[in-house]
Amino acid sequence: PMTAPVRAPGKAPSGGLAITGLILLTALPVIGGVVRVRDVGAGATSSLPLPLTIAIVVHIVAMSLYCFVGAFQFSPALRARRRWHRTAGRVLIPLGLAAALAGVALVLLFHGPDDEYALALVRLVFCIVMTVYLVLGAIAIVRRRFAAHGAWMTRAYAIGIAGGTQALLVTLFGLVVGDVDPVRETWLVAAGFFVNLAVAEWRNHRRLQLSRAPQQD
Repeated sequence: PMTAPVRAPGKAPSGGLAITGLILLTALPVIGGVVRVRDVGAGATSSLPLPLTIAIVVHIVAMSLYCFVGAFQFSPALRARRRWHRTAGRVLIPLGLAAALAGVALVLLFHGPDDEYALALVRLVFCIVMTVYLVLGAIAIVRRRFAAHGAWMTRAYAIGIAGGTQALLVTLFGLVVGDVDPVRETWLVAAGFFVNLAVAEWRNHRRLQLSRAPQQD
C-alpha cells in the first residue's frame, strides 16, 4: 500500500507558503504606507502638528518592518535556528511596540471628521490590545514559558497584519455591495481584526494539540 512521504528526521519545513501569503497580505497596506511617508517627506502634511506627523511616520515604518520580518517567524526551519529566532524576536518586540504606541498616539491626536471617530476608537482599542499582547509575550519569554510566548506573539502579529485583511474586506464589500461609508468601514475594520485573531487562536490551538500528541516511532 502507498504511504505518506516521511520527512527526514530533524528537518523542519521551510514554511515558504505561509511566509509568501503573509507578505502578500501586508503588501497593500505597506504600499499605501510608503506612499503616505513619501507625501510626508514631500511636505504634503505640513499643515499637521509635528507630533502627529512623527506618529504617522513611526507607525507606518515600524508596522511595515514588523509585518515583513514577522512573516519569517512562521517558518519552522528558521525557528529551529535559535540564533535567528532570538535575534528577530529582539527586533520585532520593539518594532511592534513602536507601531502600536504610535497608533495610539495617532488616535489621541486625531483631527478627522466626526463620523470617523468610531473608526478611530476601534483602532485605538486594538492598538492597546496589541501592546498588551507584546508585553505579555516579552514577560513569557523572560520566564521561559515558550508556548505562552509563541501564543501571545501570534496574537500580536495577527493584529499587526490586520491592515491587509481589512483592505481585502473593504475592496470585496465595495465590489459586491457598493460605496463604503465611514460606518461600514468601521465595521469592516473591526471585522478584519476579529478574523485575524480567530485565525491566530486556531493556529495556537492547533500547535497546542500537536505538542500534546503522542510521538510515533
